[in-house]
Amino acid sequence: MRKTIIAGNWKMNKTPSEAAALAAEIAQIKDAACEVVICPPFVDLFFAKKAIEGSNIKLGAQNCHWETSGAFTGEISADMLIEAGCEYVIIGHSERRQYFGETDETVNKRTVAALAKGLKVILCVGETRDERVDGITEEVIARQIKLDLKGISAEDMANVVIAYEPVWAIGTGLVATKEQAEEVCGFIRGLIKELYNAEVAEETTIQYGGSMKPDNCAELLAMPNIDGGLIGGAALKTADFAAIVAAGK
Repeated sequence: MRKTIIAGNWKMNKTPSEAAALAAEIAQIKDAACEVVICPPFVDLFFAKKAIEGSNIKLGAQNCHWETSGAFTGEISADMLIEAGCEYVIIGHSERRQYFGETDETVNKRTVAALAKGLKVILCVGETRDERVDGITEEVIARQIKLDLKGISAEDMANVVIAYEPVWAIGTGLVATKEQAEEVCGFIRGLIKELYNAEVAEETTIQYGGSMKPDNCAELLAMPNIDGGLIGGAALKTADFAAIVAAGK
């Protein structure tokens, strides 16, 4: 059985003191039937780690560089994240691609580096509104998956989570219907089968990310190929996040 994972991407929100308070509230979520991850900003990691100690909540980061160290101002390495207590890292988020020049090549390099150090990667893929309207969603997703997973072995895939996040549904209030989300997540699983094998495809966790909230999470998570969520705004409200976690089986 593949793992259901609900991960909160806090993006650029919460000061260290605010992060500690939110993480402490989330740490009170008990008896979750799924894996729960929080991904605060880098400066908050230490404080969030302390706040979730003793709980089942996992810690993740929002990005990492492909080099171990060096002259890369503003970047952070996998080794740094691990020592900060991270188990997961988000790579290739659409906002990184849109605002900070991430390409499939750099996403691949970051993914390879993170996996080599033992981090679990939440790899983000998704199409823009124009690409969906033009009917090329599957072509876009296939290109991203193939390039982003270049050189990643079947064994490595045990530590890769794919997050399908339609760019047009992130922070816009628009949400893919459960049928739209299921169709693309099913396509991704089929592509993983083609690139690797049926066992890897069946065991790979595929999340939906794109304005998942308490009022739509149950129907989305009930879809056979949706194994969790990469949560944005709702991850910043404990009650909302807890409701989504409760829907994850």
